[in-house]
This record gives sequence, C-alpha cells and structure tokens, in this order.
Amino acid sequence: MASAKIVVIDYHKGNLLSVQHGLAAVGGEAVISDAPKDISTASGLVLPGVGSFENAMEYVNASGQGEAILDALDRGVPFLGICLGLQLLFARGEERSGERGLPHENEEPVAAGTPGDDRWVAGLGFFPGSVTRLRSGRLKVPHVGWDQVYPTAVGESSRLLRGVPSGANFYFTHSYALADDVDPALVAARTHYARSFGSAIAQDSVFGVQFHPEKSSATGLVVLSNFVDIVRAGGVR
Repeated sequence: MASAKIVVIDYHKGNLLSVQHGLAAVGGEAVISDAPKDISTASGLVLPGVGSFENAMEYVNASGQGEAILDALDRGVPFLGICLGLQLLFARGEERSGERGLPHENEEPVAAGTPGDDRWVAGLGFFPGSVTRLRSGRLKVPHVGWDQVYPTAVGESSRLLRGVPSGANFYFTHSYALADDVDPALVAARTHYARSFGSAIAQDSVFGVQFHPEKSSATGLVVLSNFVDIVRAGGVR
C-alpha cells in the first residue's frame, strides 16, 4: 500500500511523541506540526488531547488551525481525534482553564441561552452536541486507568474498530465526556463510568476516541493501524 503523510496536530499542549511513535509502530508516516499549511496538505490528521477545552480552543482559533482542520474535514480528509481531540469536534464544552465554570459534582449543566450560559466554551462545531463533566458521588473523577469499550452497531461496521472485541480494555484519563445530546448515529462505542458515555465516534472518514490508543498496548495499536489503513486508502468510501 502507498505511503501517506499523517500530521499530528500540535497545539502546544502535552507530549505528542507517543502518538507519533504509535503511528510509526504500525507503519504510518507521521509528522508533528503546528502549521495550518501542513494541516491543509496532510493525507490524514490526528488531533491528540491534553489540557483544557478552553485553552485548546483559544490556541486552535488564534493560530488558524481551527479553520484548516474544518476545511480538511469538509474535504473528507481522514481525521482521528484522541481524548480532548475528540471533544473539540463538538459544538461546546463546559471545561474552563480555571475554576470558573467548573460545576459542582451533582450540578446539572446549564442549557444554552439560559442564565449561566457563560459556562460553555465553543468548540470546532463540526458536530452538534456537548461535552460535560463526569459526576459521581461514588466513583473517582478524573476517570484514570483501564476500562472497557463496547462497540455499538455503528462501531461494529466502522473500519476504525475492526478487530476490536466488545469489552476490550483501553487506557483513559479524563474528567469530561460526550453528553447525551450527541447524536447516537455518531456513537461507535460506549464506556460506562459515572454514566454511559460515547467513547468512540465515527462518521465517514471522521473518527474520535475518548481513550488513548497510543497508551493501550496491542489493542490500541489495532485502532491506530486501522486508521493508517484508512488514510492510505484515501478515506472511507
């Protein structure tokens, strides 16, 4: 199969080398770049996730990365969002960079257009839907460690999760997750911690996972290998 350049998008948060190394381990040609021009010419894109929703969106918007990402998505360039990189695809999130906007454990999110709406940070908005805090009086939040992923009917037919058995364990580290207002037709897998949340999404050549495949041993490499194959094929057709 032909080689195709994958750009791991650098928005100046966290160590991206583990993602690059994971892609290389399955035969992917991956480079790290923060330049919108590189995003625009990539054969595939990976948006990793470290840091807060608000800080990430501030950089993505100011740098021009957001516009380049949305243009690539509109053109059908294969895309994989990891953890926060998945969350940024959606319309809004309630994770602020400081204490402002953080909800109490048992507090319900405020709907858009109502008093308290300033809690929300606008995401890339490629998909409608929200990202909200995991809330539990019993389980520890952040959700850190290995947990099970259960593909939905969408996931069972998705090339990204090909070869991933139901209940496979992946590594998670997060306090926020997709909310119930996300279209079920997008949800490729679910995980149950504090609540049931979408832990993978898939639509055409756009994918996202809440877990970290690059930290998830052999099963994580299956997901990365599947994505590399999708990029080499020029996307899902």
